[in-house]
Amino acid sequence: MSRLLKRCRRRDSTDSEETERKVYSNDPPSNQVFNYANNYICTSKYTILSFLPLNLFEQFQRIANTYFLILLILQVIPWISSLTWVTTVVPLVLVLALTALKDAYDDYQRHQSDNEVNNKESMVLRDGEFQSERWQNVIVGDIIRMKDDEFVAADLLLLATSEPNSLCYIETAELDGETNLKVRQALTETAVIGEDDVPQLSRLQCEVICEAPNNVLSKFEGTLKLNNDTLPLSNDQILLRGCVLRNTKWCYGLVIFAGQDTKLMKNSGQAKFKRTQTDRLLNTLIIGIVVFLLLITLACAIACGVWETLTGDDFQVYLPWESFVPHTILGTKAGSKAAGSTVISLLTFFSYLILFNTLVPISLYVSVEFLRQIQSLWINWDAKMYYEPKDTAAKARTTALNEELGQIEYIFSDKTGTLTQNIMTFNKCSIGGRSFGDPADWEGNPIQLDDNTPKHDFSKNKWCDKLVWYDKMLVRCIEEGDDSCMQFFKLLSLCHTVMAETKNGKLVYQAQSPDEEALVGAARNFGFVFKSRSPSTVTIDVVDKDGEIKEEVYKLLCILDFNNVRKRMSVIVEKDGKIQLLCKGADTTVNARLSKDSADLLTKTSVHLNEYANEGLRTLALAHKELNRQVYEEWKEKHYQASISLTDREQKLHDVYELIEVEMTLIGATAIEDKLQDGVPDAIANLANAGIKIWVLTGDKQETAINIGYSSKLLTSEMEEVFVISGETHEDVKQQLTDARDQMKELTKQFSMHTDGAAMEDTDMRSGVSFHSCLYGDSPMLLGYLFEQLLITLISK
Repeated sequence: MSRLLKRCRRRDSTDSEETERKVYSNDPPSNQVFNYANNYICTSKYTILSFLPLNLFEQFQRIANTYFLILLILQVIPWISSLTWVTTVVPLVLVLALTALKDAYDDYQRHQSDNEVNNKESMVLRDGEFQSERWQNVIVGDIIRMKDDEFVAADLLLLATSEPNSLCYIETAELDGETNLKVRQALTETAVIGEDDVPQLSRLQCEVICEAPNNVLSKFEGTLKLNNDTLPLSNDQILLRGCVLRNTKWCYGLVIFAGQDTKLMKNSGQAKFKRTQTDRLLNTLIIGIVVFLLLITLACAIACGVWETLTGDDFQVYLPWESFVPHTILGTKAGSKAAGSTVISLLTFFSYLILFNTLVPISLYVSVEFLRQIQSLWINWDAKMYYEPKDTAAKARTTALNEELGQIEYIFSDKTGTLTQNIMTFNKCSIGGRSFGDPADWEGNPIQLDDNTPKHDFSKNKWCDKLVWYDKMLVRCIEEGDDSCMQFFKLLSLCHTVMAETKNGKLVYQAQSPDEEALVGAARNFGFVFKSRSPSTVTIDVVDKDGEIKEEVYKLLCILDFNNVRKRMSVIVEKDGKIQLLCKGADTTVNARLSKDSADLLTKTSVHLNEYANEGLRTLALAHKELNRQVYEEWKEKHYQASISLTDREQKLHDVYELIEVEMTLIGATAIEDKLQDGVPDAIANLANAGIKIWVLTGDKQETAINIGYSSKLLTSEMEEVFVISGETHEDVKQQLTDARDQMKELTKQFSMHTDGAAMEDTDMRSGVSFHSCLYGDSPMLLGYLFEQLLITLISK
């Protein structure tokens, strides 16, 4: 019982809003000054004390409940009530009690879940030794030791791990739904801490200055002050609450954010009272019924007033008016007959309001709640909703929103991993103006692909993977030491963030993106094997012209991270005194940063890119640049200053990256395939036939997106025309949408000339089954405008 009364402990509401956070290791008194939230979490809506008032407040948002409460108050007044108040209070209390019981049970489940999480245990450094401590007792500044397959208790700064180069692997499915492992790496300055090195951990004195608590999962900005050095901190050193440690024996972390301040809890929000379309419809119907009831009652009251004026006054000898009514014979007959009749009619109005209360169906809410409960059981028992490969059945986690499933009008979906399998395969490439990937013999002559077409045998390479490849010409170019091909695959083996480890004699890659894993895996099969990385080096094996395997170690000077704005990533590496910038990314961003010397090659490569996009393949462009050491050193200083900035760090780094990613030389392009999941086209076709509008968000090229649209049946051959919206400003987008609408009207007009009235009506009702159009665009302005118009449409409805 005491657990249900326990409240989430937060900072005092009078505290000023936090703008930055300072955390001191092994110094609880200094951290307590800031009154940071502890690690207790609370996702429930009610406590024992707040349940009754808060739940009643929510329930009386239903018009019927409010109406019967007013009715109950009127029935207590003896002069207007002709029925006992019991006839109203019993059904009202029954309805409120049943709904309250259901809400209480749902919230009790939340309390149980909170208690289970809060009472998990972690090993926390206290008084010079690691002690088992409940999560709810963990505070900011604590140092935690975690083991493989354990959940992260709070948002931590990674200090050291058991793995080489202080790497650790985490699964973030609880945060973003992605099951592929992500890599985090501790700073080399703290990575020297070994397992069970309690004395060194106890002596660790450092200060972390970072951003205030926020809900952005993919970004962290901060600095670590250690031994008079200021070191930049990024998301690569942060373990978020809700992650699971994988493939890592142990790691140490310093608590930065705890409890309600963690990014997980900042994204969860408070449980809200949910009202469905059915609830809103019932409220509307109840309002209509109440209005009708008031009209009937008003008519009866007016009729009563007329009758009392004309006739009722003469019957006061037998039916005297109440003593407080003007012109009553029980008093002094003070007041006029009209005044008395008016008071009587007013009292009669409320009396009829009570008499006609059965017009308002309060039991309807009970019936709806009962039906929702039964419907949730049907959902759980639905055999067609059972997914046999995963042995997973549908589960209704709430009974409040069941009927909304049948009223869905819009579906917003991502493409990668949702419509597709998120399993990438290297399919084609363009190198030095030549396209590779189509079946070809050793001379480059195309061959017919059938079941008997031999695949290339990569077994000579002991690190080969399961790559299916039919183009012998590319293999020949590599064996002959073609400079362009060698440079192409070296870039693929160096420009990435993949981690490598050897398990049972096999080389295993851990990649944050399946695209990177596919590209690094392709280079591996063609003899450019990424072997390992450290914070300062990347090691690869390269097959030379003589077929000999040669190990090459590159000094890793800097990684220019990928993000959705840059749409590219780069690395700066050094070998034998030669500094190179290697870049890969979307062709639109890479092409804009090429030197004029790449113009001819760009023309040929662009033709290949369009061909790949029309086949539905995901494409990337590759480029490189040699750097002068003095230029690099000057740029490095600017990069360091931007990396330790606590304000607008991301933008400052972006600006610094822009300074060096210029005048690059094009190498070629890659094309990888991400196949659709089984059943996706049929599912989309069924949804479209049900009248549901489907929006799919993708970062692919326009041609790729249209190809995927047709293969997934989002676009069909029955559609008259595909409209492309490519404006970069609000005005351009609006004009293009207007033009598209006019063309649709014209096409509809032409279509109606060949259709009779009944058929045309049927076409309009189906809204796109016989006639449909699609809009495509890739600019943020387009998305903003379309969503704005969509919201306006929804609100207007």
